[in-house]
Amino acid sequence: MSALPNCPLCSADLTYQDGSLFICPVCAHEWSAEESAAAEPAERVWKDAHGNVLQDGDTVTLMKDLKIKGSSSVVKVGTKVKNIRLIDGDHDIDCKIDGFGPMQLKTEFVKKA
Repeated sequence: MSALPNCPLCSADLTYQDGSLFICPVCAHEWSAEESAAAEPAERVWKDAHGNVLQDGDTVTLMKDLKIKGSSSVVKVGTKVKNIRLIDGDHDIDCKIDGFGPMQLKTEFVKKA
């Protein structure tokens, strides 16, 4: 069995082939086999809520109150997070917040300081 490419939009591995098209059932994106062969995997770029490019080691500020799952605590808006590490996955930032400990954040809720 030949391996089908992952979806270029959402990176889902559930793609299937219909004639000459590949189809992603997760995001409904369709692309041709020629596009798949010609497309180079682009290097991922992480951006904050304002579109600024983030890098490992940056300092960011929270833009909204974030409830901590499984706790009644809240990380308040304006909290600075130093020395972030960018990761792939549902949450893009791996960090340690003073007073709360290690956690993961989404880039859509932070701005670069």
